[in-house]
Amino acid sequence: MTKKVIQVSRNPVYDIGMITTLFAKDTEFSGDLSFSKSLQINGKFDGEITNGGYLVVEEGAEVRANIKVKTVILKGTVYGNIEAENKLEIHANGRLYGNIRTSQLKIADGVVFEGRCEMIKPAEKRTKKPASEE
Repeated sequence: MTKKVIQVSRNPVYDIGMITTLFAKDTEFSGDLSFSKSLQINGKFDGEITNGGYLVVEEGAEVRANIKVKTVILKGTVYGNIEAENKLEIHANGRLYGNIRTSQLKIADGVVFEGRCEMIKPAEKRTKKPASEE
């Protein structure tokens, strides 16, 4: 009896979950972009990215946009400001030319970062009321 191997998806899986939308290397997109779950950009994007869950800018990708999402993993190049409500990770080949606002920041050796960084309180702590107000 032989075993059958079934591949469910070719999309990458990260610690937060599987990538649901993928822009391939040959993709070029301009405009305003919003998404709910996860997005990986391998090509080029120019515009604004908002209201997203989990964004991965893969190595070789170039994004010229202000980004406001929950989590960003940066392995490529971003020209613009990033506001990551939960976390921003910049990997070894990552390049960021813009400002950062995030509650958690992880920067690897070899990263290029030109801009300012502002650390904010995590989302769950910002939305909870103190016990005296309840």
